[in-house]
Amino acid sequence: MMFGSLRSCRGIGEFGLEHGSSQFMKAVFVRYFVLIWAIWLIPSGGCQESQQTSGVAMPTVGRETEGIVRYLLQERTDGLESIADWDNEYGPGLCLTTKHYEIYTTLLDPLMLRQTPAFMEAAYQGYVAQLSKPVELTIPLTVYLFADRPQWEAFTRQFAGAQAEMYCKIRAGAYCHNGACVVYNIGRKRTFAALGHEGWHQFNMRIFRYRLPSWLDEGVAMLFEVSEQSNGTFTFDPARNNYRLDGLRTTLRQRRAMALGELLKSNPGEVLASNNADALLTFYSQAYALVRFLREADQGRRLERFQRLLGDGLTGQWPLGEYAGRMAADRNLPRIVEWNRVVGTQLFRYYIDDDIERIEKEYLAFCARITN
Repeated sequence: MMFGSLRSCRGIGEFGLEHGSSQFMKAVFVRYFVLIWAIWLIPSGGCQESQQTSGVAMPTVGRETEGIVRYLLQERTDGLESIADWDNEYGPGLCLTTKHYEIYTTLLDPLMLRQTPAFMEAAYQGYVAQLSKPVELTIPLTVYLFADRPQWEAFTRQFAGAQAEMYCKIRAGAYCHNGACVVYNIGRKRTFAALGHEGWHQFNMRIFRYRLPSWLDEGVAMLFEVSEQSNGTFTFDPARNNYRLDGLRTTLRQRRAMALGELLKSNPGEVLASNNADALLTFYSQAYALVRFLREADQGRRLERFQRLLGDGLTGQWPLGEYAGRMAADRNLPRIVEWNRVVGTQLFRYYIDDDIERIEKEYLAFCARITN
């Protein structure tokens, strides 16, 4: 099977191509549990003819998937528009189609399959809600959800090419590559956390004219790591992200918080290359807190500025110089460390507050409050 150009349930679309690098400090930011910058090709597929789930007969599927398909058709599966077999070499699989996603899965757990379509659509609406104006995709996003790690690794080694070895070092979680989120089952809550986080990276890489600096990209992604489900509807609650809150609490207690100016310049690849696990925890927990601070602190008085920052990134209107603007817009170019260090600070000063030392005091006070 060739994964660069495969059949899709809804057809084929073309995207730009972003090249990666195997060297951390040259260009590409490596994330563990998060995005390692996506390479945009043609969305992959390989499912058989799909059938609508509302008012139609049972589609023709294989013996291994017949039971779960019948279950999904008979039970309430919110968000699901169609279902079909997925012909693949890793195991019995299905292609679940929603309004904005094509989900290729070998994970045939009934509860997960009933909930995943609604979860992904709720995440999509959450991503759109970060912006001041609605946006709409015309081509669905692709998700691969595997039943176990061996399937995930086998797929990755064929799908990711030269970057496969780097992706396979991820202990548990997901990555985004070729425009697709690639995930395996690590338990319901953690799998949804990985999908929610990676889904933001996938979303903004698809629709934003400019790539985002690391503090902003990772900070927003962590808003979608904790969700609740009620009557088929998922909601996201960043205030209940105990993993990030515990990391932030530890950082503050041990007095190793990064200065705000340094946080704005940092990226996970640099931190990871230092082999300092505490520093990586600090970066993520503080980026999570910074985005919450900009959205929530003082009754949300900075929310409009925050949304303008994202909105201008969406439309390509950041006030960048020629070189920085070209780096931001051209995803054929690897995102270099220096670009992130300069642009991360510049955008914060322009859109949020030019007095970083003053706002840092308010930010740290917010960190202390949310960890108490």
